[in-house]
Amino acid sequence: MFKFPIGVIVDSFRLDIPSAVKKAAEVGAEGIQVYSTSGDMAPENMDAAKRRDFVNLVADNGLVISALCGDLGSGGFSIPENNPSKIEKSKRILDLGKELGTDVVTTHIGVVPEDKNHDRYKILQEACAELAEYADSVEAHFAIETGPETSAVLKDFLDSLNSRGVAVNMDPANLVMVTGDDPVQAVYNLRDYIVHTHAKDGVQLFAQDPEIVYGMKKSVIVTDKAFEEVPLGEGQVDWPKYLAALKDIDFEGFLTIEREVGDNPEKDIRNAVEFLKKMMA
Repeated sequence: MFKFPIGVIVDSFRLDIPSAVKKAAEVGAEGIQVYSTSGDMAPENMDAAKRRDFVNLVADNGLVISALCGDLGSGGFSIPENNPSKIEKSKRILDLGKELGTDVVTTHIGVVPEDKNHDRYKILQEACAELAEYADSVEAHFAIETGPETSAVLKDFLDSLNSRGVAVNMDPANLVMVTGDDPVQAVYNLRDYIVHTHAKDGVQLFAQDPEIVYGMKKSVIVTDKAFEEVPLGEGQVDWPKYLAALKDIDFEGFLTIEREVGDNPEKDIRNAVEFLKKMMA
């Protein structure tokens, strides 16, 4: 038997933040993650009073904050001229997280090339080195979400930083949907870096270049969608083996439910909480 705390990305409910936080408690979650890149939850829009109010809102509903989402989009940190402002904003999101009570900010950095001599490899390396140094200084983590590259490529990249300031947000669905990578093996490959996970499921319909999926380059061929996100337990993630692998590496963090599609997110999230509880019973 094993037990991991269950969280929910409150934005998945598609409600205002206070209603979504309350809904997370109602469906049986123990923690929440929230997007802090723009709008009311962005650092620049949260003064001291709003920060206190949000902490109280979460606590009053019997929850904790598992992580903030700091994904700034637009290729992650792949475009060097955009990186100074993106890195600065990422630091402010991490500061916000620390003040709100979490040490984790999840993000996408772009697609790490397999070829270490690729120009983008060095660009990402330099950006992540700066992020890692800052995260180390405040005892926190920027957690790269898995999916754009295989776990083996990501591990080599992280090893090159010599830091856990930039770590991993393990998303098993992204791996099966985009790279076709095995989430169970990915847990073992990335065991030294996993600080947070997303509980999501999906199926790969056909293999497509991850650089097309993540907008690094355009496809000249119009095709149907290459993958589909589905409710937890209905996709290609082998949940019993995946959860057993997390237990085997002594992971103690959150399984945070993410539901990006679907007509009834509350139903899907409630079912996902029950599914995870059954898997851990």
